[in-house]
Amino acid sequence: MTTASNNAPTTYFNLHTQGIGYLNRVREVPARRGQAFMACDIAALHGASDDVEYTRFDCKVASGEADRLIREHLEDVRAERKVLIAFRIGDLWVDPFMYEKGERKGQPGASLKGRLIFIEWIKVDGQFSYRAPARTDTAAAPEAAESAESEQADGGADQGQPIPPAARKSTAARQSA
Repeated sequence: MTTASNNAPTTYFNLHTQGIGYLNRVREVPARRGQAFMACDIAALHGASDDVEYTRFDCKVASGEADRLIREHLEDVRAERKVLIAFRIGDLWVDPFMYEKGERKGQPGASLKGRLIFIEWIKVDGQFSYRAPARTDTAAAPEAAESAESEQADGGADQGQPIPPAARKSTAARQSA
Protein backbone atom coordinates (compact mmCIF):
# COMPACT_ATOMS: atom_id res chain seq x y z
CA MET A 1 0.00 0.00 0.00
CA THR A 2 1.40 3.37 -0.98
CA THR A 3 0.71 6.50 0.92
CA ALA A 4 0.66 10.10 -0.22
CA SER A 5 3.98 10.69 1.53
CA ASN A 6 5.68 8.12 -0.71
CA ASN A 7 4.70 10.09 -3.81
CA ALA A 8 5.66 13.49 -2.47
CA PRO A 9 8.94 14.89 -3.78
CA THR A 10 11.80 15.07 -1.32
CA THR A 11 12.55 18.56 -0.09
CA TYR A 12 15.88 19.80 1.22
CA PHE A 13 17.02 22.58 3.50
CA ASN A 14 20.06 24.51 2.33
CA LEU A 15 22.64 25.87 4.72
CA HIS A 16 24.90 28.38 2.98
CA THR A 17 27.81 30.37 4.33
CA GLN A 18 28.31 33.71 2.62
CA GLY A 19 31.20 36.11 3.02
CA ILE A 20 34.24 37.88 1.66
CA GLY A 21 37.72 36.40 1.71
CA TYR A 22 41.09 36.00 0.08
CA LEU A 23 41.57 33.19 -2.41
CA ASN A 24 44.59 30.97 -1.68
CA ARG A 25 46.05 27.55 -2.50
CA VAL A 26 44.17 26.92 -5.76
CA ARG A 27 44.86 23.40 -6.96
CA GLU A 28 43.54 20.53 -9.03
CA VAL A 29 42.91 17.47 -6.89
CA PRO A 30 43.18 14.03 -8.50
CA ALA A 31 40.33 11.74 -7.51
CA ARG A 32 40.81 8.05 -6.73
CA ARG A 33 37.59 7.33 -8.54
CA GLY A 34 36.11 9.74 -11.03
CA GLN A 35 37.39 13.00 -12.42
CA ALA A 36 39.86 15.40 -10.84
CA PHE A 37 38.36 18.59 -9.39
CA MET A 38 39.44 22.12 -8.51
CA ALA A 39 39.88 23.07 -4.86
CA CYS A 40 40.91 26.25 -3.08
CA ASP A 41 41.29 27.82 0.33
CA ILE A 42 39.40 30.96 1.26
CA ALA A 43 40.65 33.09 4.17
CA ALA A 44 37.29 34.64 5.07
CA LEU A 45 37.24 38.03 6.80
CA HIS A 46 35.18 38.68 9.90
CA GLY A 47 35.21 40.97 12.90
CA ALA A 48 35.83 44.70 13.15
CA SER A 49 37.22 46.33 10.00
CA ASP A 50 40.10 47.81 12.01
CA ASP A 51 40.96 44.42 13.57
CA VAL A 52 40.09 41.83 10.92
CA GLU A 53 40.13 38.15 11.80
CA TYR A 54 40.31 35.26 9.34
CA THR A 55 38.59 31.88 9.18
CA ARG A 56 39.98 29.42 6.66
CA PHE A 57 37.70 27.28 4.52
CA ASP A 58 39.03 24.44 2.35
CA CYS A 59 36.62 24.26 -0.59
CA LYS A 60 35.85 21.96 -3.44
CA VAL A 61 34.84 24.15 -6.39
CA ALA A 62 31.38 22.77 -7.11
CA SER A 63 29.74 24.88 -9.82
CA GLY A 64 30.78 25.26 -13.45
CA GLU A 65 30.85 29.05 -13.28
CA ALA A 66 32.91 29.07 -10.07
CA ASP A 67 35.32 26.55 -11.64
CA ARG A 68 35.76 28.78 -14.70
CA LEU A 69 36.38 31.87 -12.57
CA ILE A 70 38.86 30.11 -10.27
CA ARG A 71 40.80 28.81 -13.29
CA GLU A 72 40.84 32.32 -14.80
CA HIS A 73 42.40 33.70 -11.60
CA LEU A 74 44.80 30.82 -10.95
CA GLU A 75 47.84 32.77 -12.20
CA ASP A 76 46.90 35.78 -10.04
CA VAL A 77 46.90 33.55 -6.95
CA ARG A 78 50.18 31.90 -7.95
CA ALA A 79 51.72 35.36 -8.50
CA GLU A 80 50.63 36.18 -4.91
CA ARG A 81 48.35 39.01 -5.99
CA LYS A 82 45.57 39.79 -3.54
CA VAL A 83 42.50 38.03 -4.94
CA LEU A 84 39.45 38.96 -2.86
CA ILE A 85 36.13 37.26 -3.57
CA ALA A 86 32.55 37.49 -2.37
CA PHE A 87 31.54 33.85 -2.08
CA ARG A 88 28.85 31.40 -1.08
CA ILE A 89 29.74 27.97 0.33
CA GLY A 90 27.32 25.09 0.77
CA ASP A 91 27.47 21.79 2.66
CA LEU A 92 29.87 23.07 5.33
CA TRP A 93 31.41 20.32 7.44
CA VAL A 94 34.26 19.82 9.90
CA ASP A 95 37.11 17.45 9.05
CA PRO A 96 38.92 16.38 12.24
CA PHE A 97 42.55 15.29 12.05
CA MET A 98 45.56 14.62 14.28
CA TYR A 99 48.71 16.67 13.91
CA GLU A 100 51.45 14.35 12.73
CA LYS A 101 54.49 16.63 13.13
CA GLY A 102 55.79 19.64 14.99
CA GLU A 103 54.88 21.08 18.38
CA ARG A 104 51.30 19.89 18.11
CA LYS A 105 52.15 16.29 17.18
CA GLY A 106 49.46 13.97 18.52
CA GLN A 107 46.99 16.77 19.23
CA PRO A 108 43.61 16.96 17.49
CA GLY A 109 42.87 19.66 14.92
CA ALA A 110 40.04 20.43 12.52
CA SER A 111 39.52 21.94 9.06
CA LEU A 112 36.34 23.63 7.84
CA LYS A 113 35.42 22.21 4.46
CA GLY A 114 32.65 22.94 2.02
CA ARG A 115 31.61 23.32 -1.60
CA LEU A 116 32.21 26.67 -3.31
CA ILE A 117 28.94 27.14 -5.16
CA PHE A 118 28.83 30.83 -6.12
CA ILE A 119 31.15 33.80 -6.64
CA GLU A 120 29.44 37.19 -6.59
CA TRP A 121 32.50 39.28 -7.44
CA ILE A 122 36.29 39.14 -7.64
CA LYS A 123 38.85 41.89 -7.02
CA VAL A 124 42.51 41.50 -7.95
CA ASP A 125 44.79 43.93 -6.13
CA GLY A 126 41.78 46.10 -5.29
CA GLN A 127 40.33 46.27 -8.83
CA PHE A 128 37.15 44.49 -9.87
CA SER A 129 37.83 41.77 -12.42
CA TYR A 130 34.42 40.07 -12.25
CA ARG A 131 30.86 40.81 -11.11
CA ALA A 132 28.08 38.26 -11.37
CA PRO A 133 25.15 39.33 -13.52
CA ALA A 134 22.25 40.80 -11.56
CA ARG A 135 19.63 38.25 -10.58
CA THR A 136 16.10 38.81 -11.79
CA ASP A 137 14.17 36.70 -9.29
CA THR A 138 12.66 37.91 -6.02
CA ALA A 139 15.56 36.52 -3.96
CA ALA A 140 17.88 39.11 -5.51
CA ALA A 141 16.52 42.05 -3.47
CA PRO A 142 17.70 40.88 0.00
CA GLU A 143 21.02 39.70 -1.43
CA ALA A 144 21.60 43.06 -3.12
CA ALA A 145 21.29 44.79 0.25
CA GLU A 146 23.72 42.31 1.80
CA SER A 147 26.10 42.83 -1.12
CA ALA A 148 26.11 46.59 -0.62
CA GLU A 149 26.85 46.08 3.08
CA SER A 150 29.62 43.62 2.21
CA GLU A 151 31.28 46.07 -0.17
CA GLN A 152 31.22 48.74 2.54
CA ALA A 153 32.61 46.26 5.06
CA ASP A 154 35.55 45.31 2.82
CA GLY A 155 36.55 48.97 2.52
CA GLY A 156 39.95 48.51 4.15
CA ALA A 157 40.35 44.82 3.48
CA ASP A 158 41.71 45.15 -0.05
CA GLN A 159 43.64 48.37 0.34
CA GLY A 160 47.16 47.44 1.25
CA GLN A 161 46.49 45.08 4.14
CA PRO A 162 48.68 42.01 3.71
CA ILE A 163 47.22 38.56 3.89
CA PRO A 164 48.59 37.12 7.11
CA PRO A 165 50.72 33.99 6.68
CA ALA A 166 48.41 32.09 9.05
CA ALA A 167 45.53 32.68 6.63
CA ARG A 168 47.51 31.03 3.83
CA LYS A 169 48.70 27.92 5.65
CA SER A 170 47.45 24.67 4.24
CA THR A 171 46.31 21.80 6.40
CA ALA A 172 49.54 19.97 5.57
CA ALA A 173 51.61 22.95 6.61
CA ARG A 174 49.67 23.24 9.88
CA GLN A 175 50.19 19.56 10.56
CA SER A 176 53.95 19.98 10.21
CA ALA A 177 54.01 23.18 12.30
